[in-house]
Amino acid sequence: MDADGRVDIRDHPRNIRVIRGSISRPTSLCGIYSPDMKQDRLVSLDAFRGFTIAGMILVNNPGTWSAVYPPLLHAQWHGWTPTDLVFPFFLFIMGVSMNLSFARRQDSNRPGIYLKILRRALIIFALGVLLNAFPDFDPGTLRIAGVLQRIAIVYLVAGLIVINVKMKTEAVITAALLVVYWLLMRFVPVPGYGAGNLTPEGNLETYLDTLYLPGRLYRQTWDPEGLLSTIPSIATGLLGHLTGYLIRSNLDKVRITAWMFVLGWAGMLAGWIWGIWFPINKNIWTSSYVLFTAGAALEFLGVCYWLIDVCGWKKWAHPAVVFGMNAILVYVLSGIVGDLLGVLKIGGLTLKAWIVQNLFASWATPLNASIMFAILYVVLWWLVMDLFYRRRIFIKI
Repeated sequence: MDADGRVDIRDHPRNIRVIRGSISRPTSLCGIYSPDMKQDRLVSLDAFRGFTIAGMILVNNPGTWSAVYPPLLHAQWHGWTPTDLVFPFFLFIMGVSMNLSFARRQDSNRPGIYLKILRRALIIFALGVLLNAFPDFDPGTLRIAGVLQRIAIVYLVAGLIVINVKMKTEAVITAALLVVYWLLMRFVPVPGYGAGNLTPEGNLETYLDTLYLPGRLYRQTWDPEGLLSTIPSIATGLLGHLTGYLIRSNLDKVRITAWMFVLGWAGMLAGWIWGIWFPINKNIWTSSYVLFTAGAALEFLGVCYWLIDVCGWKKWAHPAVVFGMNAILVYVLSGIVGDLLGVLKIGGLTLKAWIVQNLFASWATPLNASIMFAILYVVLWWLVMDLFYRRRIFIKI
């Protein structure tokens, strides 16, 4: 598996049935036929990854943070918005990719696999720190935690778990991570606030981050990629890995799709119910948030899998696949360029503000000008990645 979690997977050819001396080709429920129904890649996973990365770029780069449509902002504390689905979706996808990739290495040298997992985790973590340090490096204000850093930690820990345990044990570990995190947040007292306090100031995650998380916190007193909340985020990756077993099962693709939808709704319902006592919250990555977002990821993957890998309708997903094939690369580059646009100046304005003012603000409302810049930014990066795609340039870590 590369840094984007891209994998190669081949399905067994479907049997050709002979009826009265003639060959009857199998057809999908979509009414189409693809020879042998074979594919070199799980294209639906590439598309899902691409949609997720495009969403990350979109929500991270509004024209101005003072004018953003609410669905494109994170929930301030409890609750969720569409933006709160993006990050867990990527961790879930990474887990699925790990399953499909590691399955091809079952007979490989185990120490070699350990080293590859460690190397990739360290590189992704370092990229995250460098992204935080750019463009004005200041050791005194450097934030160590971050999105790529959490991806790296989840990849490392989940990777070490899944190559050493069977599926049933992995499922037990996943459940244990969620329950243990809930118990810690519910029953361990925080000085001055007591136990079970889930306010931004009084929860155990915030308390531990202020004491032990190195570097600057994202907020003044807490960090959405903090120490304790890494525990349930590992469960998000493991739930994706468990989904990989379903995809690799002997079930036909229609049944696999059906199970994705059923399990997806079950996960969302379980997360919603648990959220009554342990609210859905991205900032502290609550256990209910893990179940709810994993269920939503299963639903989204199920739609992609049905349309692309069952029905064979792939052309519509090409823009997403382009992003999905170089996901980490475009995330890092878009972050660097986005920072530069907020620093470089022209005519007394930052380059970003100048673009928004001259292209959109003169005729659009502030909200529409802001989102149009974000959409333009996504489109420009798609053009760059499409050039990479056409030239078969895929950056691996």
